[in-house]
Amino acid sequence: EEQVVESGGGSVQGGGSLRLSCAASGYTTGRSCMAWFRQTPGKEREGIANIDNDGHTTYADAVKGRFTISKDNTKNTLLLQMNNLEPEDTGMYYCAAHDFSSTVPICTLIPPDFTDWGQGTQVTVSS
Repeated sequence: EEQVVESGGGSVQGGGSLRLSCAASGYTTGRSCMAWFRQTPGKEREGIANIDNDGHTTYADAVKGRFTISKDNTKNTLLLQMNNLEPEDTGMYYCAAHDFSSTVPICTLIPPDFTDWGQGTQVTVSS
């Protein structure tokens, strides 16, 4: 069974850092995409960073230079290091994953492409 579980959220002042973790299980080695999304009330869920099993990464413009996504393949764990946090980064952060398929053969930041989602972890940044 494929499953992802996030941890590591919390509250921090602007300029601070947080590290999110996502434990993943059940994904086909070498053929998967994992990503972080975030959502605030009244807004659509937005993709902020992804990584495939070759280590290729993509970032949303809003987090480039501040956030780093990485993956520990030995532990099947996805990480998101968030530095220089801003109040605008406040939201519920979700880990998501999917195996590549004929319909979704690449790693994207489009929510419907992802088949498995964690329960979310809250990040709050105060000014």
